[in-house]
Amino acid sequence: MALLAPDTIERPSTVRIHSDLYQGTEEWIAARCGMLTASEMGLILTPTLKAAKNEKERSHLYELLAQRITKFVEPRYVSDDMLRGRDDEVEALTLYAKHYAETETVGFITNDRWGFTLGYSPDALVGSDGLVECKSRRQKYQVETFLVHVIEGTIPSDYLLQIQTGLLVSERLWCDLVSYSGGLPLAVIRAYPDETIQAAILSAAGDFEQRIRDAMGRYRDIVTASGAIPTQRIEREIMA
Repeated sequence: MALLAPDTIERPSTVRIHSDLYQGTEEWIAARCGMLTASEMGLILTPTLKAAKNEKERSHLYELLAQRITKFVEPRYVSDDMLRGRDDEVEALTLYAKHYAETETVGFITNDRWGFTLGYSPDALVGSDGLVECKSRRQKYQVETFLVHVIEGTIPSDYLLQIQTGLLVSERLWCDLVSYSGGLPLAVIRAYPDETIQAAILSAAGDFEQRIRDAMGRYRDIVTASGAIPTQRIEREIMA
C-alpha cells in the first residue's frame, strides 16, 4: 500500500466544539479559566508579529497564572459601550444569517494540538468550513472600513490576530468579519488562514505557555518555602 506524503496524512481532529456553552455565562467563563484565547492574542503578539515584551503582556501572564492557581476568574466591569456592542453584534449576526448564510451558534472552541490549549469563542459557525466574527463599530471606523478594507479585502488590524487565531483553533477554511454600525451599511470581509501569521501566533503562544508553567513552578516553591498562610475566598453580594 502506498504511503501518503507527510503533508497529506490525515490527523485525528483535536478540535473540540463546546456547543453546550453560552457566551458570558458562568460555565463559559469557567471553561476559559486560565486559558490563552483568540481575543487576547494581541496582548502577547504585536501587529508586526513580534512577541510582546511589555507590561500588558506580563499582566496577562500573571492574570492567567492566578486563574490556574485559584480556578477563579475575577469579574470585570461591563461598560455601556460593551452592552451596546453586545446588542449590535446580535443584530449584525441576524442580518448576516438573513442575507448571506445560515449560521450555528456555539459557545467555545478549543484545540490542544500543540501540547497546550488555545481557545476561541466564535460568534457563529457556517456549515463545516466557515466562521463568523461580528464587531460593533463606531461610525468613523465603519466608513474607514469601506474606504480602506472592503475594497482591498483586508481585515482591520484590530481584529487580524483574533481571526487568524480563530481559524487556527477551529481548523476552518474561512472567517467572515461582519462589521456593523447602526445607520451605515453592513460590511462583510472574508479572511483565510495565513501561514505566516499563524506561525507567529503559535510561536508566541508556545513561549507564553511555557513561561506560565515555569512561573507556576516558581510560585509553588516560593509559597512552600515561605510558609505563607493560606486564606479562603469570601464571596460578597454586590448591592444594587
